Amino acid sequence: MNSAESAALALVCKERGWSEAEEAESADLILINTCSVRLTAEKRTLGRIAHFAGLKKKNKSKQGLSRNFTLVIAGCMAQRIGEKLIDQFPQIDYVMGTYNEPQKNEVSGTLARSDFPLILEAVEKGAKAKLNIDEKSVFSFSNSHYEEGHFRSFIPIMHGCNNFCSYCIVPYVRGREVSRDPQNILQEIRLVAERGVREITLLGQNVNTYSWETASPVNASITKIGFAVLLKIIVEEAEKCGIRWIRFLSANPGDFSSETIDVIADNKIFCRHLHLPVQHGSDKILKAMNRGYTSQEFLKLVKAIRSAMPDITLSTDILAGFPGETEEDFQEALNLMEEVKFLYSYMYHFNPREGTAAFGLPDRISEEVKRERLSRVISLQKKHTNELLKSRIGCTEIVLIEGISRKNADELITRTEKDEMVAVPGPKSLIGSFGKLVLSSLKGNTFRSKEIQPCPGV
Repeated sequence: MNSAESAALALVCKERGWSEAEEAESADLILINTCSVRLTAEKRTLGRIAHFAGLKKKNKSKQGLSRNFTLVIAGCMAQRIGEKLIDQFPQIDYVMGTYNEPQKNEVSGTLARSDFPLILEAVEKGAKAKLNIDEKSVFSFSNSHYEEGHFRSFIPIMHGCNNFCSYCIVPYVRGREVSRDPQNILQEIRLVAERGVREITLLGQNVNTYSWETASPVNASITKIGFAVLLKIIVEEAEKCGIRWIRFLSANPGDFSSETIDVIADNKIFCRHLHLPVQHGSDKILKAMNRGYTSQEFLKLVKAIRSAMPDITLSTDILAGFPGETEEDFQEALNLMEEVKFLYSYMYHFNPREGTAAFGLPDRISEEVKRERLSRVISLQKKHTNELLKSRIGCTEIVLIEGISRKNADELITRTEKDEMVAVPGPKSLIGSFGKLVLSSLKGNTFRSKEIQPCPGV
């Protein structure tokens, strides 16, 4: 989502005649689009902000040393601690959250993304933007999130989350769920297809709960469009305009419907890979996390998905060291991993986030134990990943050719619909198209193939 929204902000700049600077230190405007989903992301961002705030301070104290620039901090971290950031780094010119709240003054106010064109206009004139910060704004979707030269594109379909998992900061920095007009979604799909995109990923904090109501012009009756219906509408449009693969992120297992499974299974345009963030395997911990499902309900969902699509691969999120987690609870998480065997996982240990329900929970796990348990999760996942990938050697796959390998300029880097990476010798002219190859060998987590054949009809 951060990547998609960064692309949308970059497009706003380009539409006004701005171009990307060769290096940040020579820019007229520096925009840092932040993420709050992990504490480590915020720590890295604070270091980045401190670097550029220091440059601005040096510019101010020694005129002529280098050009001055406008510093804008955007995104979830800006929404969460915008005023604190301005207090800590007074060199920040604008703080721009995911939506704006009423504020007392322009100095401490958190602005909305819709104010960004006004900021650019002010920078162009060498003035300070006069912005309306008196009223709360509703989140509005950008019309396009296309990145120049890319053949895969992110398409946000909803924003925010109503689940309030006890450890998660997202509902507080993104707000309540807002679904995007399906006609606007289809318009963006047509736009990116015209620019050569062949794979789209539908984005949302919880795509399963997408909901849009539309009134019939004939009798004013209300039709409700849920996620499964939206997928059917998107399939029809994508097939007409040349999109060949569709993925989506992220799907809460507790909201995953049988109708959605049927739509994916019935339409080969959906890639045979799903990300299902289980978080844990202990029912006690899942309840404390407010995840809304049990381990058995998750396993039942996995069984239904694999029954409908036996060739599908699954990935997940695993959180170790949640407050109150006993060794027995942790072992249940490992047991679930053993039963499902995910292709890969995003693995992390609990970090208390101020403002979330889990921040004040008792029985916190020591840092030493959290790290040790996370190490065991990582070790088990590496074992499963290696076993699953090795079992695929010799298979013939269709791949999307994404670019040149960073390790070998004579090789192409490609991706299967199961979200596996494959390196193969081939000409640059194939980039952005589909090809067929055999998974010949494995190096690390990347497959190798000896040759690739173009698939122009795919």
